[in-house]
Formats: sequence, structure tokens, C-alpha cells
Amino acid sequence: MNKRTVNLVILGLFFLLGACKSEFEKLRISNNPEKQLEAAYKYFEEEEYLKAKTLLETVISNYLGRPESEKIYHHYAYCSYYLNQFISAQYYFKRFSSTFPNSDLREEAEFMAAYSYYRLSPSFRLDQTYTLKAIDEFQLFINTFPTNKRVKEANDLINELRRKLEKKAFYEAELYYKLENYQSATIAFENLLKDYPETPNAEEIRYLVARGAYLLAENSVLLKQEERYLEAVKKSELFLNKFKGSRYSNEISKIKEDSNKKLKEIRNE
Repeated sequence: MNKRTVNLVILGLFFLLGACKSEFEKLRISNNPEKQLEAAYKYFEEEEYLKAKTLLETVISNYLGRPESEKIYHHYAYCSYYLNQFISAQYYFKRFSSTFPNSDLREEAEFMAAYSYYRLSPSFRLDQTYTLKAIDEFQLFINTFPTNKRVKEANDLINELRRKLEKKAFYEAELYYKLENYQSATIAFENLLKDYPETPNAEEIRYLVARGAYLLAENSVLLKQEERYLEAVKKSELFLNKFKGSRYSNEISKIKEDSNKKLKEIRNE
């Protein structure tokens, strides 16, 4: 194929590409907001959210202050949500709520702002900033709209997120324990019990607190042993009073007995 033929083929391809420009591209570069908006809603219904969002973005300035803007903002926020752009979705749902405070869709937008943070909440091992933000937003939704039909769902989601925070707190306390940093471990476990008094893991946590207090005393310098064995006795008694017949009872009774024995030896010395 000679050079002239190649150039003709390339030129032909350019003409072909121009002729085959998609309907979406023609709409996007057109100067017809009404048609662009109509198409955006059609793309939204067809779940082509990227195309819908692109067209809504194009026309949004044309409808500022007009009745149509409420629906545009609402759909734009949902486009971000369905595209898994949850930070943007949260922002636009909140913006919708503040821009249209009298809208029938405001309560839904407030819930979705909280739910967007919920979708950003990561594994319990990672930073829980978005988990805390989701809890705050759901609580704000409940306080602001106490009769909304989604209040129960919001409460259930708060409980789920709190369980994740509890799991993270247990994981971090347990890590101290495995690293034999018993002082930090017992403090972390006791803080967990204060923050989550209804935890279903209270028995195991109280066991680890008592055992951690005992191991801390055992590994302490003589000057601090009396105080720490006393603490081990106190934690052991608390466990035995709260969890009679526990699978840990024999071990904790032994810890208490041994701690009292060590206390007598220290005092005799």
C-alpha cells in the first residue's frame, strides 16, 4: 500500500468517525438544555448514571432558581450514589437538603446523606472516621425526623456501626494483650466495657481484664507488686461475682488464690 493510499484511508476514517458520533456526544455538545435534561432523565431511568450525571452537570446552571432545579439536584445526588461516588453523594444530598428545606424529598435526602457515609465505613481494622460520621448523621436524622418511616432502619444501622467500633476496640485491646502490654490491655478492655456496656462479650473481656491484671503484677518490679496483686484480686472477685459457673471460673479462682498468696509473701518480707 503506497503513501497516498494510506493517507486516503486515514482521511476516510476521520470522516467516518465524525459521521458516527454517538447520540450522547451530539447531545452533550449541543446548546439545547431542554433536550439535554430530557435525555438525562431517560439515561437515569435506564441506569446509565454516568451519562445522566454528565448531562445534568451540563444543564444545571441553566435552571438555577427555577422549579426544575429541585429534581435536577435530586437526580444528580443519586447519580453520584449509584456510581459509588459516596463522598460526592453525601455532599450533594446534604446540599439538596439545605437548598430545598421545604421539599417533600428533604427527609429522604438527609437519610441518604447518612447512608452515603455508611457505605464508606470500612473494615473494623481500618480508620473509622466515616463510621463515626455515619453514626452522627443517622442520629441527626432520627432527632430531626422522629416520625419518619426510616427511623427504625437508621437505629438498626447505628447499632451495626457501633458493633463494628466495638469489634475494633476489642481487636486493639487484644493486640496489646498479645504483645504482653498488660497494663494498656486492661485499660483498653475496661474502656470498652464503659463504652459498650451491653456487649455480648462481657464475660470474655472481664476474664481478660482479671488475667491481664494478674500477669501485670507477676511481671512488675517488687515495689509495684503489692498494689497490682491487690488489683488482680479485685478484678478476679468482680468476675466471679458477675459470672458464676463460667467456663473461666476455675482459672480465675486460681488467679485470685495465687494473688492472695503472693500478697502474704510480699507483706511478710
